[in-house]
Amino acid sequence: MGKLFIVPTPIGNLEDMTFRAIRVLKEADLILAEDTRTSGKLLKHFEISTHMHSHHMHNEHKTVENIISRIKAGETIALISDAGTPAISDPGFLLTRACVEHKIEVECLPGATAFVPALVNSGLPNDKFIFEGFLPEKKGRQTRYLALAEETRTMILYVSPHKLVKTLAEFVTYFGEDRQICVSRELSKLHEENVRGTAKEVLAHFEAKPPKGEIVVVVGGKITLKEKPLRD
Repeated sequence: MGKLFIVPTPIGNLEDMTFRAIRVLKEADLILAEDTRTSGKLLKHFEISTHMHSHHMHNEHKTVENIISRIKAGETIALISDAGTPAISDPGFLLTRACVEHKIEVECLPGATAFVPALVNSGLPNDKFIFEGFLPEKKGRQTRYLALAEETRTMILYVSPHKLVKTLAEFVTYFGEDRQICVSRELSKLHEENVRGTAKEVLAHFEAKPPKGEIVVVVGGKITLKEKPLRD
C-alpha cells in the first residue's frame, strides 16, 4: 500500500519551502494541486517534474474514491494547496479522513501556514487561542459574532481584502471599539504589513488605506473583570 503526504507550500516567500517538501514532491508518484497553474510555477521553480492532478473544493467529493484506489495500489501521493498547509481553510480534510478510514498512512509535513506568524507577531496572548477561519457569509454570521463576543481566548480569522473594512466595522459593533486587534497582510511577502491597535483605530487605518492581498486578523479575547487592571 502507498501513502498520502500532506505538503505545506510557501504562503508568499519561496525561501520558506523546506528541503524535505521538495524531496517528497520529487519522489511522489502524483501531486494533487488545488490549482495546477499556480502550483506549476512553484514546481518549475524547484525543478520538480512530478505529474499533477487538480484537486479542489469543486471536485474533491468526486475524486477521493479514485485517489484512495491508487494509494491502495501502491502509489505515493502528495497533496498541496495554492499556499500554506492543505486542509486549513483549503481542500484536504475529505481525503485525509478517507485515508484514515481505509487505514492508509497519512503524514503531514511541518511548514508554512498563515495564522501562526500572524498570531505570534500580533502581541496578543497566544497561550490559548481559537482558529475561526472564514466567518459565515450571511446565515449564522450574527449568531457567530454574539458567541465570539464572549470568547476570552485570542481569536484568529481569515478575511478577504474587499470585506475587511466591513468586518472591522462589525468588530466595533459586536466586540466594542476598544477591543485589541492586529491585521496581518501579505505575510512573508515584500509588502508585509502588521497593523495593531483598537478595533476603532484599525478600522480607521483601512478606511483611509484600502487593503490588498492575503489577510489574517487576530482579535484579543474578552477581558473579564478579574483580568481588568485596578485603577489608582
